[in-house]
Amino acid sequence: MNSFNRYTVIGLCFCLITGILTVSAQHRHFFGQDLDEIICKEQTRQSHACLQKQTAASDLSNDVFDLHYARLEWEVDPSVNYISGNVTYYFNPITSDFDTVTLDLSVLLTVDTVFYHGETTAFLQTDPDLLHIILPETVLPGNIDSVTIIYKGEPTQTGFGSFIREDHESAPILWTLSEPYGASDWWPCKDNLTDKISELDIIVTTPTGYRTASNGILISETETATHNISHWHHSYPIATYLVAIAVTNYVSYTDLIPLNGTNLQMLNYVYPESLTEAMSLTAEQIKVMQLFDSLFIDYPFMEEKYGHAQFDWGGGMEHQTMSFVGSFGFELLAHEMAHQWFGNHITCGSWEDIWLNEGFATYLSGLCYEHLLDGVWWLPFKTIRINAITSQPDGSVWCNDTTNVSRIFNGRLSYAKGAMILHQLRWIIGDEAFFTALRNYLNDPELAGGFARTADLKAHFENTSGQNLDWYFDDWFYGEGFPSFEIVWSVDENPLTIVLDIFQTQSHPSVATFELPLPVKIFYGGQDTLLVLQYNSNSGHQTFMAPLPFAPDSIQFDPDKWLITNNNEIMYVSTPEINAGNSSSPLSVYPNPVRNTLIFDSGIYKMKFIEIINLAGKTMQNFAVENLSATSLTLETIPPGLYVAKVLTDKGVFMQKFAKH
Repeated sequence: MNSFNRYTVIGLCFCLITGILTVSAQHRHFFGQDLDEIICKEQTRQSHACLQKQTAASDLSNDVFDLHYARLEWEVDPSVNYISGNVTYYFNPITSDFDTVTLDLSVLLTVDTVFYHGETTAFLQTDPDLLHIILPETVLPGNIDSVTIIYKGEPTQTGFGSFIREDHESAPILWTLSEPYGASDWWPCKDNLTDKISELDIIVTTPTGYRTASNGILISETETATHNISHWHHSYPIATYLVAIAVTNYVSYTDLIPLNGTNLQMLNYVYPESLTEAMSLTAEQIKVMQLFDSLFIDYPFMEEKYGHAQFDWGGGMEHQTMSFVGSFGFELLAHEMAHQWFGNHITCGSWEDIWLNEGFATYLSGLCYEHLLDGVWWLPFKTIRINAITSQPDGSVWCNDTTNVSRIFNGRLSYAKGAMILHQLRWIIGDEAFFTALRNYLNDPELAGGFARTADLKAHFENTSGQNLDWYFDDWFYGEGFPSFEIVWSVDENPLTIVLDIFQTQSHPSVATFELPLPVKIFYGGQDTLLVLQYNSNSGHQTFMAPLPFAPDSIQFDPDKWLITNNNEIMYVSTPEINAGNSSSPLSVYPNPVRNTLIFDSGIYKMKFIEIINLAGKTMQNFAVENLSATSLTLETIPPGLYVAKVLTDKGVFMQKFAKH
């Protein structure tokens, strides 16, 4: 039986796989391309005119009032690209001189009338895509008031995916998907990330034979000779982009999820031709909901439902309480369900922080592989994400261009790297602090049911861990790239000690050094020990020593895939000897003594890293070498004295003493 020991070693410083994993056809839980498909579809949501849409949505004139309630009455026919509606808002002014309600609305939609206190009032539609409602009098803060907008038109289909009419099996379907800037393509709203509607009713009239899926709970469904009227009510705060409808010839069924002594309804609206497949797959999400509920907080919309509505799209969208999905794969459904906690209950307060939505949903789908399905897909999940992240040398999790939807929904950065910086932070602060921080974040009264920024999440991680995490978020959220490690290990016999020389290089210059606890597993005599090496050297090199009960057979770096790193190398060498240059060592340094320029010659070996160390073990100078067998180093800044040149080559580490005049 193997033993497993873990202890931290104090550093002694001398200075997307795209392959497919074979699984059962009847039980396809993990497929290497699942996340690629989710991301690819989500990147195409809104790929046109983003700058104009963002400019309109961020207009500060519509941030001077809070929305309390919305009654959204729409008439649509899924065979026609057209909408007519009455939208009523109850609002509370914030400023004392409030006399204009400004909303986002496409200029391609026509406002017929606006009512205020039962009377028509003036309004103005302007480009870019704004509706200004002029009130006949000033409304003071603290007074709840209302307006009703009557409008109609053919929503533009500019590639935003905001209002789409298609067909499945010859049946028409109409669906909406507004993230990030598309809600105002089809209804007047505050298309931003500053104000959630506290409560809403959605009433949709369609021709007979069609049903409407939407947010909240179904209050009534009324069938007449010519029309079907669906009334949905949602009593939780909701971001504008999460309001949605889908209309087609749906059939429905319910899965019941036992949660905390009661049953939560998981309501599924699916195509008739997909009913058998859907019923065989959605039930697997019962254990996913129970897992998230146990790891984090109770399902945030427990008084209503969770559900799925099928739509004609390859990915999914996490509309609040009813995710729209194009298929019923395990990871897709888990991803969209995870958003109900991270993205819906608490929503990113800026698209710069989209990782608070997508990074979390990606990571939570990974937690399903860790805790469910016997854990067999957990390591492949992490490996694929790390390989995707490190497939390119640059890119930050922080989204630095919110006018570019491809950048917002960048799969490598917002999804995969967003997920894995969470996983890596979990390793650094430990499971207890990590999951406690997330529960505190979700329960934070300043954030719950509202919006958050990365700084809010960071504060909770710091409070539970007792650590200042500026360094971590500077390196991994704002910084770009990833580290690679060269690990050269040797053994001192008396006493038996493993010596690890660890050299770090970075893929991008934005981060000088990635400080990390490095997991290194040592194998010896049928046993193993995990060392945790606190790498924090600014020199690019750090040496660690640890006593061992037996001579090691081999070592493995980061076997459980905690770290975002790649292109690592491990090399075993005999213990290097320090000599004066007259030995069998392939390394020569001259002239010795040296005045200004020291020449290094390693013969047939290729040098990778050179470090100059004084006799007290302090690094005086270092630089990386691009696989050269000969090079030189200027030593003008080093005072006279005795030094050691430590050189990493492709065959090991060699050291030479020299003197500086």
